[in-house]
Amino acid sequence: MDNRPREIWIDWMRVIACFMVMVVHSTEPFYLGGDGSLILTKSDAFWAAISDSIVRACVPLFLVASSYLQFPLRYSTGEFFKRRAVRILIPFIIWSIVYALIWGKPVENLKDLAFNFNYAAGHLWFVYMLVGIYILMPLLSPWAEKVGKRELQVYLGIWLLTTIIPLLKDWLATGPAPLAYGPTGIPNPARYPLWGEASWNVYGTFYYISGMIGYMLLGLYFRRFPPKWSRGKNAAVGIAILVAGFGIVCGGFLRRVFADGGGVFPVAGDVSLAVHWETTWGYDTIGTALMTIGCIMLFRMIRSEGGFYHKVLLPLSKAGYGMYLCHMVLLSIVSAWIRSSLGIGADGTLGLWTTPVQILITALLTFAGVATFSVLVQRIPKIGKYIIG
Repeated sequence: MDNRPREIWIDWMRVIACFMVMVVHSTEPFYLGGDGSLILTKSDAFWAAISDSIVRACVPLFLVASSYLQFPLRYSTGEFFKRRAVRILIPFIIWSIVYALIWGKPVENLKDLAFNFNYAAGHLWFVYMLVGIYILMPLLSPWAEKVGKRELQVYLGIWLLTTIIPLLKDWLATGPAPLAYGPTGIPNPARYPLWGEASWNVYGTFYYISGMIGYMLLGLYFRRFPPKWSRGKNAAVGIAILVAGFGIVCGGFLRRVFADGGGVFPVAGDVSLAVHWETTWGYDTIGTALMTIGCIMLFRMIRSEGGFYHKVLLPLSKAGYGMYLCHMVLLSIVSAWIRSSLGIGADGTLGLWTTPVQILITALLTFAGVATFSVLVQRIPKIGKYIIG
């Protein structure tokens, strides 16, 4: 069963999603600075909003790809977890140790790894979430094998409804919200409780079908019941959904930034301010969900598997997880170098174009560097797969 023909569009989607992640992290220095939130100029606000918003579907696309290929399970639960442990957990442990040693206080970082990821390597949150999704897959697989199209559409509809809840809570919570420090240590404004939520209960009505679980169902839907439309209609609908999602994501970020700063720059505050700006960027919000659906529809149209696919893209797809794990090491170096070389904001070497050029060059150089490293390391006999996945 593992010898099935490869899903070409999935390989394209994985590689492009990996680059999208690097764009996200290349953008962060332009709205996160010092000990908290910082946007220096109005142009930086627009460039940060555009560049980060346009790639917001990156993480959900990884989940959809994993669900599409793995769910429902094609082998026993034990074999599934054995394969995932080699592919996911061992490389994750190795790179968690690497980040703990190179950033911050190594001894304290290594102790903290027993409880959570190293916050300096914040992108590693993704692996914890992915493991949680994998734990659910065997439980839901019998249902996934039998579920009908209409039933699955109903559950996806309920999930899409939950993607509006974070925005609804933000709207209902009037006035300055008290800060709640969770286990991550990051302060978040306390949100308006809805439908069974209270100070003693966070498990409201829609808790169990909200969040990332929806992307697992989305991958299942496109595998079992893909829209059978013409390429023209598929492209038109996909682009329309993608643009609508982008409008929500980008517009929401800019509205909050300008409201908090009164249109005057720089805008600065503690990290909770950036958390507030990112409300519509959340992976559990409607804009990101729509962008993900639009991207899937467009990626599914890819059929090309020529020389470039086999010689370049396929090796990158196979090494994509390792690229994700290790990219922050190089990106942090490249980002600092590019910023020092080109200057900052509209006062930089390229004027208004300084910021977008910095973001793009940082992402491209990082992608090229970690792609080369990951593909080469993965080819090392016996140990390569444990480092890169």
